[in-house]
Amino acid sequence: MHRLITFALLVAGLATVGCIRPDGAKKTLPGKELFAACASCHGENGAGQANIAAPNIAGLPAWYVEAQLAKYRSGARGAHPEDLEGLRMRPMSRQMMDEGEVKAVAAYVATLAPVKSAPSLKDADAAAGAGSYATCLACHGDKGQGNQALNAPPLAGQYDWYLVSQLKKFKSGIRGANPLDVTGGQMRPMSMTLPDEQAMKNVVAHISTFNR
Repeated sequence: MHRLITFALLVAGLATVGCIRPDGAKKTLPGKELFAACASCHGENGAGQANIAAPNIAGLPAWYVEAQLAKYRSGARGAHPEDLEGLRMRPMSRQMMDEGEVKAVAAYVATLAPVKSAPSLKDADAAAGAGSYATCLACHGDKGQGNQALNAPPLAGQYDWYLVSQLKKFKSGIRGANPLDVTGGQMRPMSMTLPDEQAMKNVVAHISTFNR
């Protein structure tokens, strides 16, 4: 309960952080200006913050950022009552006025220099995870580089704790079970090939060996 209250207060506070439109002007703002609202969680360089579970988004491809923002805005992602981080992100995505602003901020995120993350998982076996990654390879690539044609984002360079948390969400149905989330629905059965949290940690440890 305490965690839920804390997140509710954080969401309320972040909802007040946004883009100022002088005189209520109805115009599309540039991506860098829009990103000021994102920086409160993801940082000015897009590296994210582990203490508030904000992932590293620096250098993510514009098509992926745009797709995820669209999901948050529509409720395809971030509407599940147990997705605390998603519930925090959803009102932030709605601060963008229109599709043009979504595209603008996504394009700006893509220009940010990628930030490499240091491994943090304990008791994870990267060698054991290499075998499990064979299932991921077809979509995410041999070095976790992603594939736009398959709507598969890059994984290399992302925080290991974030990847594990997303695998847990997909497997439990917190993410990817909404019928509006078609690409998430494709990922969910893949997460189910990992029998337990240890297997998730192992495959993520293997992903952490990739260079972005």
